[in-house]
Amino acid sequence: MRSITVAKAVRPLFGKAPGLGSRRLGLAVTALLAGLPLLTACAPEGATGLESPKMSQIKARGRLICGVEGKLPGFSFVESSGAYSGLDVDVCKAVAASLLGDPSKVEYRDLNSTERFAALASGEVDLLSRNTTMTLSRDSAGGNGLSFGPTTFYDGQGVMAPTGSGINSLKDLAGKPICVESGTTTELNLADRMRELKVPYTPLKFQTSDQTYAAYLGKRCVAVTSDRSQLAGKRTSFPDPSAHTLLPEVLSKEPLTPATTNGDPVWADAVRWTVYGLMQAEELGITQANVDAKLAEAKASANLADLRRFLGVEGDFGRQLGLPADFVVKSIKASGNYGEIFDRNVGPGSRLKLDRGLNRQWKDGGLIYSPPFR
Repeated sequence: MRSITVAKAVRPLFGKAPGLGSRRLGLAVTALLAGLPLLTACAPEGATGLESPKMSQIKARGRLICGVEGKLPGFSFVESSGAYSGLDVDVCKAVAASLLGDPSKVEYRDLNSTERFAALASGEVDLLSRNTTMTLSRDSAGGNGLSFGPTTFYDGQGVMAPTGSGINSLKDLAGKPICVESGTTTELNLADRMRELKVPYTPLKFQTSDQTYAAYLGKRCVAVTSDRSQLAGKRTSFPDPSAHTLLPEVLSKEPLTPATTNGDPVWADAVRWTVYGLMQAEELGITQANVDAKLAEAKASANLADLRRFLGVEGDFGRQLGLPADFVVKSIKASGNYGEIFDRNVGPGSRLKLDRGLNRQWKDGGLIYSPPFR
């Protein structure tokens, strides 16, 4: 139901009669205000007043369709059990839990770098959670027209070469072939940086990451370049990971960020604040293991106003987003807080064992930061 002010509703009834309009308007407002509880009681239960074509479609379908890479350890990867795992996968699960109440209601679609934006634009996938860098041209209406959420992994582009090859810097790659996946920021950044250094090289471009790394392992090129996290993840699947070394140079900024399409701001906000909820949960010390205890604590004490609002005990954050009141609780139960997601998939608890670096909480010197839930 569209909301209008009481004054606007009654003004046409009284017009501008001298000396009477204001008095009659005041009496009418008083009468209408007295009847507001009845009007409120007649509103459909659970109505939010928000319209999201995408969220309606997902609910009717009964599952979220999430675009992922599918073959990148740490981010989205199919385990031997057949289940998907990874940081990007956990974002999909959290969003499904927020909207549908069940993290298992996700269908994963593997997309390569040239397919991903078309799949999102066409509606083939609802959400792109696929180690994708947020850039101006991808975000702008005149470019790819994506609506990016919060960055879930701050990365940078790197280069990997065989250990002991004598390649220790970009300048050592002069005149040599470098494997790179086409349709990526990686391809463009490499060209810019080598031109800046005045280092000639031969780019060997491939359509998929599988083709790119197969060519590298097949020694068709002397080095391969991508996001440093991707290089580290792919290296874990090599026959001898220790035989490959990442060069110390970082070529670019690569904020890896989930995205929806422009045109459905309600859906974009639902995704955005679900992810922010995971980040805020870590800051507040709320984990997958203790979220029920924290919820009970919030319900027991009216003095814990911030916690009560965050967990949906009071306030209407969920309604404002078109989500259930306890959407944050559901997402934490599904995936844990951001720190748990990082540690489990790419940090100490994973094969990658990456340092958090820029992905620390802001209070620890990192860039992970949630705006206020206010």
